[in-house]
This record gives sequence, structure tokens and C-alpha cells, in this order.
Amino acid sequence: MTQIPLACADFSFPLLPHDLTLDLIAGIGIGAVDISLMFQNSHLNVAEAIADPKRAASDLAQKLSNRGLVVADINFTPGRDFETRALNHPDPAVRHDSAEWFRRAVEFCVHTHAPHMTILPGVHWKNESQEESFNRCVVELEWRLKYAAEAGVKVSVEAHLGSIVPTPADAMQLINAVPSLTLTLDYTHFTYQGFSDNDCEALIPFASHFHARGGAVKRLQTSLKKSSIDYRRVLQRMKEVEYPGYFAIEYVWIDWEGCNETDNISETILLRDLANQNR
Repeated sequence: MTQIPLACADFSFPLLPHDLTLDLIAGIGIGAVDISLMFQNSHLNVAEAIADPKRAASDLAQKLSNRGLVVADINFTPGRDFETRALNHPDPAVRHDSAEWFRRAVEFCVHTHAPHMTILPGVHWKNESQEESFNRCVVELEWRLKYAAEAGVKVSVEAHLGSIVPTPADAMQLINAVPSLTLTLDYTHFTYQGFSDNDCEALIPFASHFHARGGAVKRLQTSLKKSSIDYRRVLQRMKEVEYPGYFAIEYVWIDWEGCNETDNISETILLRDLANQNR
């Protein structure tokens, strides 16, 4: 059985220059990178990358090639918060702008030879019903998935805390509404809320990318020692369902929900070792 490949997020180490971050990832023996194209946490200038995706992507592709690295995923968020340019924004003009940013992000993926891109599913807008926000999300996702697939890029959504699909059941509802949709699955957003590994496990067959880091109730990120998530079981289940994507180690360092309180280098190595023993 083929091993599940590992990736590491470049946004785990935002205080390092990007060249040193890529050196670090290659140096710890991980051959693929999740690249952040997120306004709030990226080594790249997101606005410049969107303005000229071919040039920005070509520069990045060369840096990766020089280190023997490949792109596992482009993690794309077009605004500084969950609402800015959200794909299900109620304002048609904002949705038009969001759509153009998405198309340019797909172009960026093509030129970095990235097979996969993660986007956010949108939010529940408080001046309308949950159903209205959800239905607009479905419409916007359907054309995005088709557009990206025609360019050779698989797009998935990350069901996350603060999104329109914050729970495992909500994520499954979205999968059922958009049959071609897959998930970038991150247990920690559910574990934080008190959901068990069993609650999350039902989503593995619908995942095309996976984010892994330590997490526990009311702790969106924590050390592996304090984590309540059984990643050995996760990897076993992945093998059972022939999960097709990367196991991406995704410690972050941002001032949100205590996500700047772990030693990201050490924790990445510890989770790498666990994954290598079980994948």
C-alpha cells in the first residue's frame, strides 16, 4: 500500500524569511508544502500575487524546485477576515470581485503546478436566514469547482470555526448539497467545540486534503502531548478508505485562540515522526 504523503505549511513559521522557511521544511525531510495565499498569514504579498499570478507563481515555483519541494496545496483566503470577499457575500458586486480573485488564484495554482487549492465556505450573514446564506454558498461553490477542475486544480473547502459550516453535521450537509465537493479536513475546529474523533471520522471519505496539529476542547492548537486527537487512528482510517491526499502538518502562529503558544518547529517534527510511523 502506498504511503500517505506528508506536507508542511509554510505559514507555520511566519517570523522566518520565506527562503529559510522552505529550507527548514526541506531540511526536516518533508517534500511538499502547503503555501499560504492568505492575507492574514502569508510570506507572499497576496495582492501582488493576485495582480500578476503568473509572475508570482513562477518565482515561487523556482524556489521550490531549487529545494526539491512540490506544492501540496494553495491555501487561499481573499480577505483579512472571514467576511471580506466571502464567496457567499450578499452584495453581488462583492461576489463579482471575489469571483475574479478566485480565477486569478486558480491561475496562480496552475503556474506553481499546484494540484489542489483550499478555500473557505463563507459565513452566515446575520441580516438573512441561515438557509439563504447556505444556498448562496452552494451556488458559488458549484461553478468554482467546475472552473478550477477545467484548469486541472481540485478545490476543497475547509469547514472551520466561524464559518457557515462549523460542525461535522454542517460540513456533511454541504457535501450532500454539492456532490462534487471535497473537504480540507481539520479536526481541531471540531475538537475545540467538544466533538469527538468519532464525530469527525465520518468526514474522512470526503476529504481531499487534511490539516493536522494538536488540538483539544477549547484549544484550537496545542502540543501533541496535550492533544486529544488520535492521529494514529486518523492515518489508519485514511488507509482504509484510500484517502487520496496529503497529511499536511499545519501548526499556525497567529494571535487567535491561543495559536501562538506552541513551539511550532518541535511540534511539527514530533507530528512528522508520528505520521512516519503510521502512514
